[in-house]
Amino acid sequence: MRRLARIFFRVWRPHAGKLALGSLFSVLVVFAGAALLGLSGWFITATGIAGLAGAGIAFDVFSPSAAIRFLALGRAGARYGERLLTHDATLAGLAELRGQLLAAMTRAPLRKLASLNGSERLNHLTLDVDALDGLALRLVIPILSAVLVLAGFLLVLWWIESGTVAAWQGASLVLGFLLSAALMLKTVQRPSRLAHKALQAMRLRFIDLMRSRPELVVAGKLAGQTSAVMDAQHRLQKEQARIDLAERVSGLLMGMASTFAAAGSLYLGIKLGEAKAIDPALAAMGFFGALGAGEITAPVHRGLSELGRILDAARRVDAQMITDHEEPRRSIIADAPIADEPVLRMDEVRYTQASRTILQDFHLSVSAGETVALTGPSGVGKSTALLLAIGQLQTDTGNVRIHGCDIRALDESTLFSLATLLPQRSALMSGSILDALRLARPDLAAEEAWQALEAVRLDNVIAAKGGLEFMLGEGGAGLSGGERRRLALARVLVRQPRLLLLDEPTEGLDEKTARAVLAGIRRYLPEAAILMASHRRPETEFADRVVSLV
Repeated sequence: MRRLARIFFRVWRPHAGKLALGSLFSVLVVFAGAALLGLSGWFITATGIAGLAGAGIAFDVFSPSAAIRFLALGRAGARYGERLLTHDATLAGLAELRGQLLAAMTRAPLRKLASLNGSERLNHLTLDVDALDGLALRLVIPILSAVLVLAGFLLVLWWIESGTVAAWQGASLVLGFLLSAALMLKTVQRPSRLAHKALQAMRLRFIDLMRSRPELVVAGKLAGQTSAVMDAQHRLQKEQARIDLAERVSGLLMGMASTFAAAGSLYLGIKLGEAKAIDPALAAMGFFGALGAGEITAPVHRGLSELGRILDAARRVDAQMITDHEEPRRSIIADAPIADEPVLRMDEVRYTQASRTILQDFHLSVSAGETVALTGPSGVGKSTALLLAIGQLQTDTGNVRIHGCDIRALDESTLFSLATLLPQRSALMSGSILDALRLARPDLAAEEAWQALEAVRLDNVIAAKGGLEFMLGEGGAGLSGGERRRLALARVLVRQPRLLLLDEPTEGLDEKTARAVLAGIRRYLPEAAILMASHRRPETEFADRVVSLV
């Protein structure tokens, strides 16, 4: 429940005024509904009794009629105000939450960002945030309104009719609510979680089916992928059926509580009327008031039916929003290299992940103009060393220095102006070739763009396609896999870093092209220190020094 509280205050604190006013209108709506049914029941009974007693001509029908009309109109107006204010506050708060979630994702370490699936993240962003709209609208506000109105209603009933009737109704309705809430908490959370996973799987598989339909047809896998989509759909229907069953049982419990409250009130009212303790019309008011109290708890039941989905969404969103609070880096301008210091120096570095030691007592230095290749089997720590060198992972022990400055003391903008990383997986977005390069350097001139493309042997290819204004599709569509890799490499070159970190830079290139690209990188950045995670012969032969990780 702490997660629910954190999410609630995060989303609605900036809109507390609107939410509070909307909650007041909600209380008025529930009060008017219960009072309308109770007053109507009393009015019908009182007019009947007056008619039977021959006093109908003297009975004041106008005041109760006016009160009933006032409650009906007031309920409609309060409902409009409540919907307007609470929905406006909720939609504005959730829109801000989406922005906060996106910002939290971008602050994640590079390794985590590289592992994220775009479709999966988009699913979480839409499904989870959409589920949270019920936190205020169908849980907090209805429960608050129900508690306030029910307490007020029972106090009024105690005052005008009987404490016994009020106690019976309160006990019946509270017991029904607690049983219903316990049932939903016990039975709905797991099916809700599984239904969410099934819905997410269905959406992801359907997206893959539509996006890869030609390849699936050629490979003869279309039927299998279609079957996978339908399997997720069946699982979703199965879990939703379990949720629906729990909702019906919960509704039955709430309905039985209202029935017991009404039946007991009628019985007690009759006994009190026979004893001349109260007027018979007031006994009817207690009965109809009990029926009206059922309307008080009905919105709460709708919220409880979504409790499992809301709890799961809050858990995922809260986990996404919680980030490690590192000590802010101080801004150190490192324009001038420290004498006799290599560009990159790593001393006694130790790094563990999930109780597994990846690097232990690791030492490395790379000087200006030097190219060093890290080799070794997959998983030995080559990519980890690159991420440590650019500060995207933090060492357990040891230190990493660029030009003699501890990278933990450099602010992010200074660090990334000194060092640039080409990860193993690079993303290209739709737009022109020049747009793709200017993502790394917004002020890049066309002449400089051509120089970078020439360095990676992509200039002739781009010229043949129409030049820098050639438009790429989603994910760099329009270029081959090797061409996309070289464009991503050109994008890091235009930053002209002092330390260039490359994770398998020639992956997907033939050996001749790979050697030409590596030579072009060195000509473009003659003074840069280059550290490569390598597994190909052209890369190790090009390096001035090879460091094997075992």
